[in-house]
Amino acid sequence: MSASNAVASAGAKVLIVDDHELTRALLRSILRSNDYEVVGEARDGIGALELAERLRPDIICMDVVMPEMGGLEALQAIKALHPQIVVIMVSGTPSVANVRDSIQGGASGFIIKPYKVGKVLDTLRLAWPAAGKTLPDRHNSDLETT
Repeated sequence: MSASNAVASAGAKVLIVDDHELTRALLRSILRSNDYEVVGEARDGIGALELAERLRPDIICMDVVMPEMGGLEALQAIKALHPQIVVIMVSGTPSVANVRDSIQGGASGFIIKPYKVGKVLDTLRLAWPAAGKTLPDRHNSDLETT
């Protein structure tokens, strides 16, 4: 991992939401290998809402198409309750409508499966507003906004 990755990801807490275990495992491996802290995983939008409330992650990587509650519906609910959480939408079958609806719903980025490590990391770095800040800098800016 490069020094720029360490600064960009330092302390970022990530929640992974996808109905496929193998997909979650792959993303978990990419994130942990690059110093992101995976704080939880969910199989659907309902689980995402529960874990977002309990764990308060910095970033949520969430699949668009899932059973029970899909990613777009969960995105809107999460952003309504926790606008500070960065949500990155993920899809193996992207469409212009899915990307448009994701961005309009408040997503900060969109990742296409299968995962390419560089694309995942670039998307997270661009989307997370604390990227490039050290932990003390982030803590101080959090104090200033409260």
